[in-house]
Amino acid sequence: MTTQTTDHGTAVDQASSAVERADLLAALAHARFYLRFTTRDLTDDQARMRTTASAFTLAGVIKHVTEVERGWAEFLVRGKAAMANKDGKDFIDWSAEDFTELRQSEVMGPEETLADVLAEHERVAAATDATIRGLGSLDTAYPLPKAPWPMDEAWSLRRTILHILAETTQHAGHADIIRESLDGAKSMG
Repeated sequence: MTTQTTDHGTAVDQASSAVERADLLAALAHARFYLRFTTRDLTDDQARMRTTASAFTLAGVIKHVTEVERGWAEFLVRGKAAMANKDGKDFIDWSAEDFTELRQSEVMGPEETLADVLAEHERVAAATDATIRGLGSLDTAYPLPKAPWPMDEAWSLRRTILHILAETTQHAGHADIIRESLDGAKSMG
């Protein structure tokens, strides 16, 4: 966003930026609500059930969204280094073991509860929101990591926040289908 000087100084741009940030945070809160709403009144065993052709369970979807959000929220601060594996490698250089480890982190283990999964999602969401509130210009851009799939060269902070929102929204719909297949419950309609 460019700064324009008006009779009132730069307050218009600052107010516009504050409104945009508030809108992004409100949209994220809305998407997160519907993702979490899919788990209402479920037992831990139901949250672990696979009900569709997808390997995801309801708990697994929420764990996936939590990890994706955690990574991209860190990208907002550190850039592509936040997306590297434990050896500092970009996606393109990840091993099959790296991807297997990632997928295993998306399974609700026997010692975990749905309440644990939801609490971690809530902690990550709160941290992401605090990060977004503390960012400078949303026009700031970072190079993306290299990947074996098509990716742009760089994303602005705004685009990254929109990606977190898109991931959450997409998976809220995915979770709704899993829940409907489980017991017929729907989030809307």
